[in-house]
Amino acid sequence: MPNDDQFQPMRSRGRARTREDRAETAGRSLDTTFADYAAKYGLTPPGEEAVTDDPPYGDRWTTWDDSTAGQRGPRPYPDWVVTELGAVDTELGILKTGKEADVFLVERSVPGTRRATVMAAKRYRDPKHRMFHRDDGYREGRRDRESRVNRAMAKGSAFGREAVAGQWAHAEFAALTALWAAGVAVPYPVQIVGTELLMQFIGDDGGSAAPRLAQLRPDPDELRDLWDQLAHNLSLLALAGYAHGDLSAYNLLVHDGRLVVIDVPQIVDVVGNPRGREFLDRDVRNVGGWFTARGLDPGHVDALSEALARDARLA
Repeated sequence: MPNDDQFQPMRSRGRARTREDRAETAGRSLDTTFADYAAKYGLTPPGEEAVTDDPPYGDRWTTWDDSTAGQRGPRPYPDWVVTELGAVDTELGILKTGKEADVFLVERSVPGTRRATVMAAKRYRDPKHRMFHRDDGYREGRRDRESRVNRAMAKGSAFGREAVAGQWAHAEFAALTALWAAGVAVPYPVQIVGTELLMQFIGDDGGSAAPRLAQLRPDPDELRDLWDQLAHNLSLLALAGYAHGDLSAYNLLVHDGRLVVIDVPQIVDVVGNPRGREFLDRDVRNVGGWFTARGLDPGHVDALSEALARDARLA
């Protein structure tokens, strides 16, 4: 039987075991013990250069694998899209600041090769700094599947504002995907990660963005060619059931004579939205005013409005 009179005090809890204690207990040298821990926890031995998971250059590893299949552009992917998982993203600067989002220039390249592409990265701001103007009118007919989210957006709570921001980013990605598939001249949507939308950069190889239509002073022949391109693209939009919703000479780019439609987060379903025809007519009227001020016959503007209403099956 144990002798209760032989009291043995417990080890003090106030003293932590040292490396010497652990080494002595295990019957191993200090160096061997550290090597074991280094191998287990990824520690760098003294005097050796630390090994990190950072890319060899740039700002981050590619985010391509962070997007699911539904968050990448339509197949087949253009040849210039870099899909290699070992690619690196390098931020080159800012292209544009806006009320809802800022647009940056990002190069995605594969280390050790000449494979690289430059993209535009549109990053929607956090809810405290966003200004989604005329939001309710654009979102008529556009609802989230969860009633809780709809109620939060209607109340304007912090969660609701976050949901609205997410809707805008994903709405633009979905719109670009649909319009690209319909043949509309829009930037190719590469991918979306959270509220960052990566898309085709419209500009030259040196990183200079294509000018906006508002910056140009076209001669009569160029003016008519640009109008014909605009009419063709708006017709494709209407046939697919959409209006741009905020069209002007400031969200149309002209690159090597080709007109490209940009900034489509507020795209309107002209059938589901009770004000669809109003948005359709306003798009034509707004951009048509720029053309008529430079010599286009105003009759072309009225004719285009009627043609688009027929294309959208609203007349």
